[in-house]
Amino acid sequence: MDVLGYGLAIAIGLLLSLLGGGGSILTVPVLVYVFHLPPTLATAYSLLIVGAASLVGSVDYLRRGLASPKTALFFSFPSFAMVFLSRKYLVPMMPEVLFRGDGWELTKNLFMMILFALLMVLSAQSMIRGRKEKIDTGEGIRRQLNYPLIFVEGLLVGTLTGFVGVGGGFLIIPVLANFVRLPMKLAVGTSLLIIAINSCIGFLGDLGQHRMDWEFLGRFTSLVLVGVVFGTGLSRRVPGHTLKPAFGWFTLVMGTGILIKELLIS
Repeated sequence: MDVLGYGLAIAIGLLLSLLGGGGSILTVPVLVYVFHLPPTLATAYSLLIVGAASLVGSVDYLRRGLASPKTALFFSFPSFAMVFLSRKYLVPMMPEVLFRGDGWELTKNLFMMILFALLMVLSAQSMIRGRKEKIDTGEGIRRQLNYPLIFVEGLLVGTLTGFVGVGGGFLIIPVLANFVRLPMKLAVGTSLLIIAINSCIGFLGDLGQHRMDWEFLGRFTSLVLVGVVFGTGLSRRVPGHTLKPAFGWFTLVMGTGILIKELLIS
């Protein structure tokens, strides 16, 4: 099973650099279902793994002018503050058993996985049914951006991503593409910048909360970065208008699979 898990690590990096998200969508299930880590620890590991991969992947997009640092900063400032506060205070305050009924209980871990999957399904629908892709990727679009709206959206996304403990590309990409209305490839590059900032800050909030296996993290992250290199090269050949529905369907399948696993199979 370890061989399968490490192979999937390469796929995580490829998807993250190609789609600007999806890294956490695979990372958390791989760590939970393949390496059998508790969801709370898996989400903490995911923040570091996805954050490092996003940082490396964003470099090429910046070189090609397919990332908006100003948008990333406006989005990230409120977002990483909420990520840090959520991971530092909200998640540790939650009781291990949230609800106990007749022969059934809703644990903290189960609740986090269900919420994670539901957010994936909702964000997938917005991408599949999203608006028509823009062609212009230049400064004209950047000048039209509503930065106060981006700030508010950063607050909301930061709270949600901090709570479920993921980089948040599966939420950030729909916001940038459908509400901020960035073209898909510009949204991908900007998302990678935001994920890198959010994930690293969120991971700082987890330090001291868990015992970290740094050797395992190093191996897994190194393989993810190999995937990032391949995905970055592939992104130059794939047209932007095909990425949006592909991201949506991938997210929908993964979210539905987690719901089935947690609610029907477990």
